[in-house]
Amino acid sequence: MAQSGSQEGPLLSGVALRYASALFELAREANAVDAVAGDLDRFDQLIRGSEDLQRLISNPIFTADEQSRAVGAILDKAGIAGLAGNFIRLVASKRRLFALPDMIRAFQNLVSDAKGIVRAQVVLAEAPSDAVLNEIKAALRDVAKADVSVDVKIDPSLIGGLIVKMGSRMVDASVRTKLNSIRLAMKEVR
Repeated sequence: MAQSGSQEGPLLSGVALRYASALFELAREANAVDAVAGDLDRFDQLIRGSEDLQRLISNPIFTADEQSRAVGAILDKAGIAGLAGNFIRLVASKRRLFALPDMIRAFQNLVSDAKGIVRAQVVLAEAPSDAVLNEIKAALRDVAKADVSVDVKIDPSLIGGLIVKMGSRMVDASVRTKLNSIRLAMKEVR
């Protein structure tokens, strides 16, 4: 959840977890956990797909009122209402939009934990085909011995291969890492 190397890391993850936990409890009481999770996922996709929205939520130059109005318009246009919409509006009014992506991830983790689903992050050099993604999911399911939710990220700098993070485990099978290992080995030979 926290950004490694950031001074704000522990504080940010604490804020994100507190907000996410409160939302999770409200959603559970209202039997709306899946609906809230779906709405938060949609808003997260909007954030990832728009540099303007990323600037809006991360730039402190915008006032709480400006952020609230802009986010309100986006929520209305996207049809995100109910608990998730009210939650995002509250976060905007409290000037905590900078932490919203971490809050969404924390909420997703709480949902996964409640359902017994293991979350995994897979980083690839390019978008995988459905067949490749299904193979990755099947392999991770075999390793985890549980259902696995896979979050795919694309990083062209990997050149090829993949990096998998699941729980406290990480496997780096990227071409970039292998080339760096060869480069280091060649320096030792000299």
